[in-house]
Amino acid sequence: MRSLKLFIGSASLFLLPVAMVAAQGLVTTGSGGPFGTLLANILEFTNKVLIPFIIGIGFLVFVWGMFQYFILGGANDDSKEKGKSLMIYATLGFVLIFVFWGIVTFLVDTIGLSGKSTQVTIPTTPTLTPAP
Repeated sequence: MRSLKLFIGSASLFLLPVAMVAAQGLVTTGSGGPFGTLLANILEFTNKVLIPFIIGIGFLVFVWGMFQYFILGGANDDSKEKGKSLMIYATLGFVLIFVFWGIVTFLVDTIGLSGKSTQVTIPTTPTLTPAP
C-alpha cells in the first residue's frame, strides 16, 4: 500500500506542471516551443545513437558468448554453460529491444507524433457510362 501511495505521489508531482500549463491555455500550438525542441533532440539522439549502441553491445555480448562456448569451453562444461547463458541473454535482449522499439514507433505513428502527415485515400467504385 505504501508503494502505491509513493507511486501516485510521484506521478502527480511530475504531471502537475503539465496540467497547470494546459489549464492556463499555453499549450495551443502543438510545437512545444523550446521544450518540444529538447524532446525532439532527445528522441533523435536515442534513435540514432543510443539504440544502435545498445544493439552493438548486445552483439558483442553474443559474440563473446559464442567464443566462450565454442573456443574457450572446449572441454570445460562450466565455461560452455557461461557462454550458452550469455548467448541466450543477448538474444533475449535483442528481441526485447526490437519489440519495444517497434511498439514505441507504432504508438508514435498512430498518435501522430512522428511529424509525418498521412493522407487517407478512400476507395471508390468506378462509375459506368452508357455506350453511345
